[in-house]
Amino acid sequence: MTGLSEWQTISYTIFLRLYQVVVLALRTLVCAIMKLILTAKEISQYSTSTRSKLKSIGFVPTMGALHLGHVSLIKAAKAKCDKVVVSVFVNPTQFNDPTDLRNYPRTFESDRMLLEAEGVDVMFFPSPEEIYPTPEAKNYEMDGLDQTMEGPNRPGHFNGVVQVVTRLFDLIQPTAAFFGEKDFQQLAIIRHMTQKLGYDVEIVGCPTEREASGLAMSSRNVRLSNNGRTLAVSISAVLTQVKNQLALNQPVTKVKEQAITRINNLNGIKLEYLELVNPQTLQLVNEDSTSIQACIALYIEEVRLIDNMRVK
Repeated sequence: MTGLSEWQTISYTIFLRLYQVVVLALRTLVCAIMKLILTAKEISQYSTSTRSKLKSIGFVPTMGALHLGHVSLIKAAKAKCDKVVVSVFVNPTQFNDPTDLRNYPRTFESDRMLLEAEGVDVMFFPSPEEIYPTPEAKNYEMDGLDQTMEGPNRPGHFNGVVQVVTRLFDLIQPTAAFFGEKDFQQLAIIRHMTQKLGYDVEIVGCPTEREASGLAMSSRNVRLSNNGRTLAVSISAVLTQVKNQLALNQPVTKVKEQAITRINNLNGIKLEYLELVNPQTLQLVNEDSTSIQACIALYIEEVRLIDNMRVK
């Protein structure tokens, strides 16, 4: 520092301190940047390395078109686990309708931005060839859980769900996996099959996130017009009415019939099913049942929507 004035010395010292702060901040930022992984090999390597360091992995499987419902799953995973991996993969084997698969929203850039903003560690964005390097032909026995509601109406759907979830579990090796309760039957089947197939993964169900109107948040909602969204509010309204009627000890059969009539009387809605089932077995309930879940599927503007609610 010979030849520098006192003022120059002070200025130089401040510059060095600021430089150190900036470098530290940049290093922190670089370390916090979300990894984008595209291949099965790389995600497997990441997971093996993470688990070898005794770090827990929270896994949120999605098909993209992310919304606040997915954010709630991510927050639950971050609160419980050291690292969070979110997969974005539109799984072809769980679609029994090719048109539905073709029209399913794909929003990679907005999904990536949302995941980065939420502090996700890894976004896994594989191609179908990475998930299924050979044609997937496994068939799973689900012990009756797929015999009601979604099962008969979407042949092969749950087999495709189990195919992709087990493949992702094998690659990501999660400590815990987080699923929304909006897909109630799917959650029950994943819980059952995870145990049946011997995966050491905790399945965490997270409450359905709803808009202020009561409409359950769904990636499919983006396909609805304003009029369609207004009509879709009727879904939760009908389920709430079922809950209120059962609280008054009205007969289960009568309550179900009245709910179906209300839905069918709404122009623009095509009801697929409305069932009252046992939350554990998914079997249809009777008048003596003490635990009842109401589950519904319908079409509005050719968009298939599902919802459910604990009504007793």
